[in-house]
Amino acid sequence: MQWIEEGRDQSARWLCEGGWPAPVDVVVVDDELTADAALRMVRDGSSLLWRGDYQNARQLLSALGRRVRSGGKTPKGDARSVFYAYREARSREASLLSRLLVPLDADNSVPLRRAPDVRQAVGRVYGPGEESVIPLRELLGILGAEQWREQGVEVPAVGGRIHPHYGVFAPTRQEYVDLVAQAPLPSEDVAFDIGTGTGVLAAVLARRGVERVVATDADPRALACARENVERLGLDVEVVEADLFPRGRAGVVVCNPPWLPGKPASGLDHAVYDPGSRMLHGYLDRLRAHLRPGGEGWLVLSDLAEHLGLRTRDELLTRFDRAGLRVADRLDAKPVHPRAADADDPLHAARAAEVTSLWRLVGA
Repeated sequence: MQWIEEGRDQSARWLCEGGWPAPVDVVVVDDELTADAALRMVRDGSSLLWRGDYQNARQLLSALGRRVRSGGKTPKGDARSVFYAYREARSREASLLSRLLVPLDADNSVPLRRAPDVRQAVGRVYGPGEESVIPLRELLGILGAEQWREQGVEVPAVGGRIHPHYGVFAPTRQEYVDLVAQAPLPSEDVAFDIGTGTGVLAAVLARRGVERVVATDADPRALACARENVERLGLDVEVVEADLFPRGRAGVVVCNPPWLPGKPASGLDHAVYDPGSRMLHGYLDRLRAHLRPGGEGWLVLSDLAEHLGLRTRDELLTRFDRAGLRVADRLDAKPVHPRAADADDPLHAARAAEVTSLWRLVGA
């Protein structure tokens, strides 16, 4: 990105995994800027390069967020319309808040007063440093992910902690993990975990005594994350790069695809949104070719998309039939998370009705 500062042309590497383009209209600002003035500027299309105190920048970002959200209208209509209005509002909010920028020096440090040491966290995401500019909102996300990575998430079903990396979905909601831990195993020789992410489901299968577990993913960060987690837990799991399936067949093939059909708006959104239901359909369509005789495919899927009007139960069952699969059994779990009890959430009705299921699929 390029800008003018103190009458001189400046340039730096633009860092933004949120997908926002490099800013063109850049205004250099500091602690004298008020939240109301900042809101007017970002709404007019300006990006604000912060040169003041780091902690003041954090306070300004919080104040901007409150002002942006307070001006929004509560979505109305059917569940599908409310969902799309909600996503659009969240996207607008992210776009505006991502216009508050902070600099990074060549060693990935933040050259601002009272700034924390971010070098390790930024380096793990972006690699070796150079002079850069990053949205403060994204930097805070990286720092939050670094805390998750260091502390880990306690997962009783694996007998330890799972340490998510930045951009890899953390298993904070564990009802789906418990379903995989409880479902009766049709075989204990070979199991595949398709789209492993942190490796948590592969770890569960290994803990249950499956002799050979193969975990796949196409995302380099997920692959590194899964390898690190199974090594920490002392588990013998093969983690391989693959577009869905590895070679061969297995007695259990588990997949926890993104639960909502839709376009992801960020790296982490790929764990939630599945464009065109590509992963879901790919798993179902190719499953039979990777099942051993008597084997089962375990599809772990929330019905939230059904409550939001994004997919019907009949459409899902038709995909099973089309792939030559039948349902041998289904295990259900009711999610327990704060949003399900938040009546102020525009999607509260859908979240409160949500059920997570493990579909045990066999060849028809």
